[in-house]
Amino acid sequence: MAAEELPVRTACRVLGVSESGYYEWRKRPASARSVRHAWLREIIARVHADSRKTYGSRRVHAELTLGRGIRVCLGTVEMLMRRAGISGICGRPRYRCAPNVASAGDHVARDFYRCEPNQLWVTDITEHRCREGKVYCAVVLDVFSRRVVGWAIDSSPTASLATNALAMAIEQRTPPGGAVIHSDQGTQFTSWAFTERALASGLVPSIGSVGDCFDNAMIESFWSRMQVELLNRKRWNTRVELANAIFEYLEIFHNRQRRHSSLGMLTPVEFEARHQTQRAA
Repeated sequence: MAAEELPVRTACRVLGVSESGYYEWRKRPASARSVRHAWLREIIARVHADSRKTYGSRRVHAELTLGRGIRVCLGTVEMLMRRAGISGICGRPRYRCAPNVASAGDHVARDFYRCEPNQLWVTDITEHRCREGKVYCAVVLDVFSRRVVGWAIDSSPTASLATNALAMAIEQRTPPGGAVIHSDQGTQFTSWAFTERALASGLVPSIGSVGDCFDNAMIESFWSRMQVELLNRKRWNTRVELANAIFEYLEIFHNRQRRHSSLGMLTPVEFEARHQTQRAA
C-alpha cells in the first residue's frame, strides 16, 4: 500500500500494524531463504529456457539435482515456478488407423519393457505440414533406453523412408539375431523392401493389430511429445527448415538433453552409459 503512495500512517492503521514495525521491516536485510529463492528462480528460468520451455517442475527438478548438483526439494521448485509463471507444455496424442495388411505376428503383446539394449525396437512414421507441403519422418526407437537409433526424413511416405530409418539403426547398433522390430500395419512396414532388410539382419518383424494405438504405444507417446515440444510450436516455412529442426530434436535434444521420467530423469545417452558401466563393474 505504501508503494502505491498511500500514507504510511493510514496504511498501518488499516492493516493493524505499528508504524515503527513497518520502518523496522524496511531496514531489515533479506533473509537467507529469500536470497536462495531468488537465486533458484534465476537458475530455474535458465533451465526452462534451455529445454525450449518444455520442462515442467519434475524435469526442472531433475536437471537441478542430477545435472547441476543443487540440493532442492520438488515442492520448492513447484512453488518458485508457479510464482514466476513458468510451466511446461503438454498435449494429447493423435492416433491414426492403418489398413489390415499384416504380414507378421505380434511378438510384443504391449510389453515394452526390456532389460538390455537392442532387444526390441519400435518404429513408425509421422507427418507434419509446412508452407511448401508435408514432411514425413520415420523413426526407430530402442525401448530399453528410449533412444532414437535410426531415422529418415523425406517429402513422401514411401517404403524407402521406413527402410532407410531401419538401415541407419542396423548400421549404428548391429542388433543381435532374434531382436524384434515392431511396427503398425502401414504398407511401408509390410513392404517387401522393409521386411527383407529386417530379415537379412537377423531381426524378427512384429506388427500390431488393426487401428490399435496401444499395440505400438511407446512410439505413439514419442510422436505426441515431439508434436508438442517441436512441431506444433511454430509455422514452418520450408521443408529444409522443418527437416533440420527434426534432426536437431532427434539427435541433440531427445537423445542427449531431454530427461525422461521413465529413465529416472536421465537422458537416453546417459542411461545407456550408466548401464554399460554397471555391467562392466
